[in-house]
Amino acid sequence: MNSSRLPIFFIVATVAIDAMGIGLIMPVMPDLLREVDGGGLGDAAIWGGILATTFAAMQFLFGPVIGSLSDRFGRKPILVISLIIMAFDYVLMAVAGSIWLLLIGRVIGGITAATHATAGAYIADVSKPDEKAANFGLIGAGFGIGFVLGPVIGGVLAEFGTRAPFWAAAVLALANAAFGWYILRESVTDATRRAFQWKRANPFGAFKSIGSFPGLGALLAVFFFFQIASFVYPAIWAFYTVERFEWSPGMIGLSLAVYGLCFGLVQGFLVQPSISRFGHRRTVVIGLGLEAIMLVVVAFVTSGTLLLVLIPLSALGAVGMPALQGIMSRRVSNDAQGELQGVLTSVGALAAILAPLIMTRSFAYFTSPDAPAYLPGAPFLIAAVLMAISVLIFQMRKRTSAAS
Repeated sequence: MNSSRLPIFFIVATVAIDAMGIGLIMPVMPDLLREVDGGGLGDAAIWGGILATTFAAMQFLFGPVIGSLSDRFGRKPILVISLIIMAFDYVLMAVAGSIWLLLIGRVIGGITAATHATAGAYIADVSKPDEKAANFGLIGAGFGIGFVLGPVIGGVLAEFGTRAPFWAAAVLALANAAFGWYILRESVTDATRRAFQWKRANPFGAFKSIGSFPGLGALLAVFFFFQIASFVYPAIWAFYTVERFEWSPGMIGLSLAVYGLCFGLVQGFLVQPSISRFGHRRTVVIGLGLEAIMLVVVAFVTSGTLLLVLIPLSALGAVGMPALQGIMSRRVSNDAQGELQGVLTSVGALAAILAPLIMTRSFAYFTSPDAPAYLPGAPFLIAAVLMAISVLIFQMRKRTSAAS
């Protein structure tokens, strides 16, 4: 392998290992929450939304802090420390006997969930301007590869109890930290290192600072609505497939693995060809538009087999986000890449604060006996509308820029 590509290979591998930890625990969450709380599936979905929102709230508050710290002290130490604390978080959830202990775990995990943002900043550091979108796609590919392995292993481990995947995730996080410490080389140099300032580290100050770069305000709005819509999958998938198709944890894991494989292939191999053929802007529109269409289709699917067949089509929309990230990264200076990734973490977290509450409560409402219509796919319809809004904002921004 070309030595200039080694840092990118290392960070993609790191993200893949991290994604395995996330994918491991998803298949068992419905059963774990019912075990701890003692309620039904609808109650478990609501608690799942609360835990996810708590995690996201911490990300919103601390994302810019972590990003600014990585601009000052480097990507490597921030990444490794975050992973070590993440391992502790998984252990805490593995032994939790109450909802409140799970909640504390989500607070701790949310504060240190800087892995993906720091990886994005690292990629921005080592990529040439015209390579950024494709390399952001490689991060997504690594994440997808991790999801291929994680849910499958999680589904198998679920046979040994609802806690087994959490112990496995803790081991993976520690292994990931060791891997990053010994393999990754620091990408922040003296030329790009920037002093830490609280006025940029708090989310509101960071939004103001990053928003001052031309054209980024509208792009952040596109990213925000996209994130809310995309969160329907982690927020609802396990609950939706249990309700609609009575899938087991193993089947849920298999479906997530199929999606992860398709997602990884799309972001690893189709992002650059799409940008070369259509350009960054049209790739964003194609990706987000296809996402909106497939969300509507998923909402009304009545066959679990057909849903599995449609997953590759759903994954094709993944070409849009790396192109959007590439556009945003090229609009900020080299010494502000960590700050940008921190802001994107906060924007995504703000979306994740709202999304689980919207998606899980709409699912609980439309599957309850009092619902005006039985529609477990309602969250996917809501997500489709939000995805369409993101496309509209992006297109309006393009027309405004052309007119000015």
